[in-house]
Amino acid sequence: MDKKIEIYSTPTCHYCQMTKEFLKEKGIEYTDYNVAEDADRRSEMIEKSGQMGVPVILISGGEGEPEMMIGFDQEKLSIALGL
Repeated sequence: MDKKIEIYSTPTCHYCQMTKEFLKEKGIEYTDYNVAEDADRRSEMIEKSGQMGVPVILISGGEGEPEMMIGFDQEKLSIALGL
């Protein structure tokens, strides 16, 4: 897969865990930023998404801005990843 996946999450977020489990099951690598512990990443997430809710998922692939998803939506995530 030529897409870069970044997830802004917290350890206690159920939907964050569901997102990461889904990606693991599909064998998709991702970078996880724990915004509960990393204030810089938390600020970055808020600046990019305009909100404090997690997970915030960024999918980059090729040129242009990354696709942003807020929350866990398996169908939408599958489409974005071409699954």
